[in-house]
Amino acid sequence: MSVEPNSAYWAEQLVTQLPRPQDQPRHTPLLLYGILCFSVGLLAYLTGVLLVFPRYLLGLHAQLDPIAELLVWYSGMPIVLGLGLALVDLLVFLTRKKPAVPVRYDPVQTRKVTVALTAYNDEESITEAVEDFLSHPLVARVIVVSNNSSDATFPRAEAAGAITINEEAPGYGRCVYRCLREAVRYTDTDYVVLCEGDRTFRAYDVEKLLAYAPHADIVNGTRIVEPLRHYVTQLSTFMYYGNLFVGKLLEAKHLGRSTITDVGTTYKLCRRDSLMRLLPRLDPAVNLEFNAHFLDTALGTGQVLLECPITFHPRVGVSKGGNVNNWRGFTVGTRMIMGLVFGWKRLA
Repeated sequence: MSVEPNSAYWAEQLVTQLPRPQDQPRHTPLLLYGILCFSVGLLAYLTGVLLVFPRYLLGLHAQLDPIAELLVWYSGMPIVLGLGLALVDLLVFLTRKKPAVPVRYDPVQTRKVTVALTAYNDEESITEAVEDFLSHPLVARVIVVSNNSSDATFPRAEAAGAITINEEAPGYGRCVYRCLREAVRYTDTDYVVLCEGDRTFRAYDVEKLLAYAPHADIVNGTRIVEPLRHYVTQLSTFMYYGNLFVGKLLEAKHLGRSTITDVGTTYKLCRRDSLMRLLPRLDPAVNLEFNAHFLDTALGTGQVLLECPITFHPRVGVSKGGNVNNWRGFTVGTRMIMGLVFGWKRLA
């Protein structure tokens, strides 16, 4: 069934009438800057060393010797600076940045969840994805937001029993934002589960996410646990470790607040009340980097973020996001780093 035409208006009212969440006290992320400085220095050093091959094989000593010498010699400056910044943050400022609060335990009262699936030309997988989640006893409903799909995604989701919505504005961020905005309309569920309709994730992991829910506002699924990851997925070795690296940068930015190993996963559980406070701060114009933007904004506004190991499966159909190939993964990861360091408005 399709939702009524004015549902977007009412969802907008639910969000805009809420008070804006308060930012956490700002601390200079010295560890983040330290890691980046160290990485730049190490890259410069390795580049200088590897220039030995064109220098000797092509006989370019006159041209490349000065460059190699400069790179190897001066690479020590950002390396030492990076180590210094990291040590200061870890040894001096960590105790001030880590919240002095007890471990949170807020029991789950109503275990039913609303599931919201993003979809873009997922006609091959959307029926099974919807049926999988609807068959789970803890799922009250499934919403599918199609981002202007040109295939049969929309009618197949509707036929499978989902509440179907078409987000006309292109972009992954706008599709995710619409999913979250529509899901918080339902007051009979205290939790919203965000996922994709490509069958890379399974409904049985909802119970694991709920098991972590008493301790957090947001439970973010992580695909970095090897036994839970299928041996063939669109997450290549390069993207696997690149995702882990960006996750640690985000962790370093919010030192003492969370442990993060996966910034690209789309499978997460959010408390409805926390999500409603967070939505006004999110920028749907941020595209493929939206998940990192979501986590960064949540931590910056005081949300408690926790990771939960989830299973990861091969995609049904063709990938259209950041996992198309290693180059696309590299560009998305680079833009995530830019957003963490310089702010997300620059990427919108």
